[in-house]
Amino acid sequence: MGIFGRKAAADAGAMVDHRGPGTTGGLSIIGAGMTVRGDIETAGVVKVEGTVDGHVNAKHQVLVAKGGVVHGDIETREAVIGGTVNGAVRAGDRVEIQSGAAVNGDITTRRIAVAEGGSLNGQIRMGDQPALELKASNGARVEPRPVPQPSLSRPSVPVARVAVPPRATMPGTGH
Repeated sequence: MGIFGRKAAADAGAMVDHRGPGTTGGLSIIGAGMTVRGDIETAGVVKVEGTVDGHVNAKHQVLVAKGGVVHGDIETREAVIGGTVNGAVRAGDRVEIQSGAAVNGDITTRRIAVAEGGSLNGQIRMGDQPALELKASNGARVEPRPVPQPSLSRPSVPVARVAVPPRATMPGTGH
């Protein structure tokens, strides 16, 4: 155990994984009314009920609860957004935007679910491309491939030209 015991960490609104180095997992909670200034990195799960002014990097999952706010990028395997994110969300597997949630930034993921009432202001890049992996096998960061933009120089569907002869008047009718 470090300088602070379990009781002190719990009283501060954050749950800390005390299983020791080399273990994976654990849940870290940024409690309501708590503000963290700086980046957060964990091998487990981060739940944000308060405010984070910085990037959040969790190997397993990031949960932004209703009322939670992240001013920075999120990088994880799975992101569940119930609050507000002002930054990019990069999830290797899945992103869920719940009703009443807002993401103001780009999303890169394999799968996405946006509930009715959820707000997304940014671009979405998705698919089963290997480039969506957060880290390469050598540990280097891998950026997603750019999404091809459609060409506006010519339409993708041929324009139909209707050849209708001018209407002839029928003799004796005046029409």
